[in-house]
Amino acid sequence: MKAATVQEIKLELQQLPQTKVTELCLRLARFKKENKELLTYLLFEADDMPLYIKHVNEEVDALFETINKSNVYFVKKTLRKIVRTAAKYVRYSGSETVEAEVLIYLCTRIKELGTTINSNTIISNIYKAQLKKIDKVIAAMHEDLQYDYVKQVRKLG
Repeated sequence: MKAATVQEIKLELQQLPQTKVTELCLRLARFKKENKELLTYLLFEADDMPLYIKHVNEEVDALFETINKSNVYFVKKTLRKIVRTAAKYVRYSGSETVEAEVLIYLCTRIKELGTTINSNTIISNIYKAQLKKIDKVIAAMHEDLQYDYVKQVRKLG
């Protein structure tokens, strides 16, 4: 079965009554956790970005608490999981500000790991990749916002 394009789906949804659209959304939410998380974001958290950023940062903190520091392999594995989770939440918002805030916080937490960053190439590369993403996001922002974020990134680098 070939999936319809977004445009085709949009046109079809516009023609349906509101109750049918609600029913489809609920059915969609039952199938995947990500769909449910996205609907939760859109319905409850999209209006308050600072609170959403706070919740994402708390989630990142909780994941950092689970890092097993006994072996560098486990640190790398958990760190990749944390980066994927943060990227997922950033993707939900679609906002450059949220992305910059979350990634800066993530890099701050990675830097707090200490000597592990310098001693391991893979962890160092993960950290550098996040810094590149931050730079790319900041470059796309308005000049007034860029100044504040550039100052924060300089502290990380």
